[in-house]
Amino acid sequence: MAAAPVWSVDPRTGKQREQVAVEATAGEVDRVVRAARDAAPALADRAVRAAFLRTAADLLQETKDHLVEAADAETALGPVRLTGELARTCYQLRAFADIVDEGAFLGVVIDHPDPSATPPIPDLRRYKIPLGVVAVYSASNFPFAFSVPGGDTASALAAGCPVVVKAHPDHPGTSELVASVLRRAAVAHGIPEGVLGLLHGFEAGVELVKHPLVSGAGFTGSIRGGRALFDAAAARPVPIPFHGELGSLNPVVVTEAAAAERGEEIGAGLAGSMTLGVGQFCVKPGLVLAPQGAGGDRLLKSLTEAVSDTEAGVLLDHRMRDNFVAGVRERAGLPDVEAPVTPGAGGEHTVSAGFLTVPAERLADEGAYDLLLEECFGPVTVVARYADAAEITAVLSRLPGNLTATVQLSSDEAAGESGRGAELLAELTPLAGRVLVDGWPTGVAVAPAQHHGGPYPATTSTSTSVGGTAVERWLRPVAYQNTPEALLPPELRDDNPLGLPRRYDGRLQH
Repeated sequence: MAAAPVWSVDPRTGKQREQVAVEATAGEVDRVVRAARDAAPALADRAVRAAFLRTAADLLQETKDHLVEAADAETALGPVRLTGELARTCYQLRAFADIVDEGAFLGVVIDHPDPSATPPIPDLRRYKIPLGVVAVYSASNFPFAFSVPGGDTASALAAGCPVVVKAHPDHPGTSELVASVLRRAAVAHGIPEGVLGLLHGFEAGVELVKHPLVSGAGFTGSIRGGRALFDAAAARPVPIPFHGELGSLNPVVVTEAAAAERGEEIGAGLAGSMTLGVGQFCVKPGLVLAPQGAGGDRLLKSLTEAVSDTEAGVLLDHRMRDNFVAGVRERAGLPDVEAPVTPGAGGEHTVSAGFLTVPAERLADEGAYDLLLEECFGPVTVVARYADAAEITAVLSRLPGNLTATVQLSSDEAAGESGRGAELLAELTPLAGRVLVDGWPTGVAVAPAQHHGGPYPATTSTSTSVGGTAVERWLRPVAYQNTPEALLPPELRDDNPLGLPRRYDGRLQH
């Protein structure tokens, strides 16, 4: 049987553009994984891999016009959005190069013998080493930042791990182009091309997570797909860590005082956040708890005006469009659910933004309204109108884990002049990995303190996929005991020949 073709499809028309590859067989998966494994020694030198990451960023930037054109043809995300996303991706690669140069991520700890301790302490030296080959599953909605050159790939390479990427079917052509750029960067520093493998096809993705030479995996996508791969990773004869980002509702709580003080501003901000990128952000606010009364009414009026002015847009593929149209229809059909601006089909290939409202008390108990507590991918949000603080608590207590949770406070509440702000932060913190005050969750800064993760099902681990600490996912600690200096890795020697930050006999050294 001939291998199935992989087509690049124009989401604006639903028509095939060109065949860019064929789906990988199990034998091809094995070949690509083994090539990645064989390339690992070339990443051992930190200076080499830092230079590789910087060259990759430079080459991506040099070819940005071609890459953005290709990505727009496959995703309809637009040149402005894609140019910014590619710049973010290049910045992220350079940021990880800086982390590699600094070396603190290795976590070097050296303890000399202390026979007077109880029990006695031998000579112990600990640091972190790469896991091995990492499988990366690309996201649909970020063809650069969460795909072939994205955070999972960049952090794994920074850790010293070769990568095999399972390309997303929504942008296979872009994936091939970007992979070729990264391989050119690798070769420029004497690293084999196999350090970055690329595979297409659903079955290839399943084979990849099961391959015995794969030591870890990163995933961004749906709960259903991510959970299946997570279970497969755990069911292997040798289980591997699976860092998956699966889904998030990203709740927002607007206090009564905040709505009274700036309801119009909050409504406009919500509209901008929920429709950004045609609602295809993993941190889109999907549930908003807004008060009943005049302040909440002004918020909804502002939201209605802003969303009504939003033009219809194209989703990443027609399957997502069909799911969005069916999802909002089912939600809007529930009793007591109203649609001040009706979301749904905007045309044969587009969708229109909108939002739904429901009394918050309907969400407090299990039943048909549970659907409103599930993510609906696209430009829609649910505004639940609450009567009092007890209804807020009742709804929040029913939410699963999220990437983000947001609270909109009045100026007095934000200043701590009442206890309400602190109370809400305490309620929201268990629900999410990033808690925002008086902002909107769309937009995930690449910064050392960033955390892009959260309780399940937002993610399957406690780690982040954005920010410097993302590198920690692809490392494991190892300690050497009573090992002669001549046999120690350079990172663990007393004279510190590599100049690494470390904890030395209990004291932090830089």
